[in-house]
Amino acid sequence: MKQYEIRDIALAPSGHRKIQWVKEHMPLLSGLEEEFRETRPFAGVKISLSVHLEAKTAYLCLVLAAGGAEMSVTGSNVLSTQDDVAAALADSGLKVFAYHGATQEEYDRHIEMCLLHKPNIVIDDGGDLVSFLHLKRPDLMEEVWGGCEETTTGVIRLKAMEKQGVLKFPMVAVNDADCKHLFDNRYGTGQSTWDSIMRNTNLIIAAKTVVVVGYGWCSKGIAMRAASLGAQVIVTEINPVKAIEARMDGFSVMTMAKAAALGDIFVTATGCCKTITTEHMTAMKDGAILSNAGHFNCEIDMEALEAFAVEKKERRNNIMGYKLPNGKWVNVIGEGRLVNIAAADGHPAEIMDLSFAVQAMSAKYIKENHKNLQNIVIDVSAEIDDIIARRKLKAWGIEIDKLTPEQEAYLDSWQV
Repeated sequence: MKQYEIRDIALAPSGHRKIQWVKEHMPLLSGLEEEFRETRPFAGVKISLSVHLEAKTAYLCLVLAAGGAEMSVTGSNVLSTQDDVAAALADSGLKVFAYHGATQEEYDRHIEMCLLHKPNIVIDDGGDLVSFLHLKRPDLMEEVWGGCEETTTGVIRLKAMEKQGVLKFPMVAVNDADCKHLFDNRYGTGQSTWDSIMRNTNLIIAAKTVVVVGYGWCSKGIAMRAASLGAQVIVTEINPVKAIEARMDGFSVMTMAKAAALGDIFVTATGCCKTITTEHMTAMKDGAILSNAGHFNCEIDMEALEAFAVEKKERRNNIMGYKLPNGKWVNVIGEGRLVNIAAADGHPAEIMDLSFAVQAMSAKYIKENHKNLQNIVIDVSAEIDDIIARRKLKAWGIEIDKLTPEQEAYLDSWQV
């Protein structure tokens, strides 16, 4: 079996520098690395990982390897792999199959190569590993104990598989952990999305109208950061409760059909398809900017746009302009793929420290408990959330109060 398929191993020194930088800002993972190096919880365990392959992900891989894991790594988006980081992992002795700008055929081949060592644990970001195992190579999941899923989109896919009774091994919904979605989805996506949009457009956000599609945790962060940058924010939703929440948070709420004509910048983050269609685009202002912060590039209907546009040209690096039949132009960042990672550096290291600590401890949970687990989607235990949260506060030098015995007795009593 090949050890790696990457762009250029000579890029490794740059990747090592990136990994060292994030390591210095990820105290939870650094602590787990020391712990795992001593206890070796993954000794002899084969792990296949498909996550956006940049420095924070690379450090997670090295932490798991320090615990004895035999790692096989690939990316989870054709534009999000950083070639120098992939080279650094290969240089560190890990199996790596990924490079930036892969075709869909190459991406699928890398997914398969990542799985060829017949993993015991899969760590997924969007569900591509799990889907590939179930649909194309079921022979490679004979030794799978279970796995962990990083994203909202991936959890949606897994729950659909569970509902249909086709999920063949337990999967931990890492995305749904408090220490993940409350911080990664909201603060991580909120900051990194606007970091990408601003660096790629070189435009100011203040005084613009921003349309945020959806109002889940990711969208809440995107809307919050847009407002703090001085934008007027419009939210579109299908869920009436979330629509009320958006309105009470101070944002305008309306249908996409109405919002289309008002927005200067559009950001999707729903986990669903075709939330912005060519019909919506036709109603937009000339020069409207479209971006997607969801996992797949179908939230903006890119396939329809490619067929609908009468002209297409690159406007800036990572920005493609499309001329519509009515003469207006729309500008799409990062091919409509995950804007904060396909066209930037992803979430801040401190945020991913929380998320990847959940991943590492959930993988350990699978290893220790898989014999007693059903083939369903499993919540991260409250114990894991509590441990990670307390370690994060300790890293910040923050102490919090504890209940006194009297307070505990009061809360446990129904007679006041």
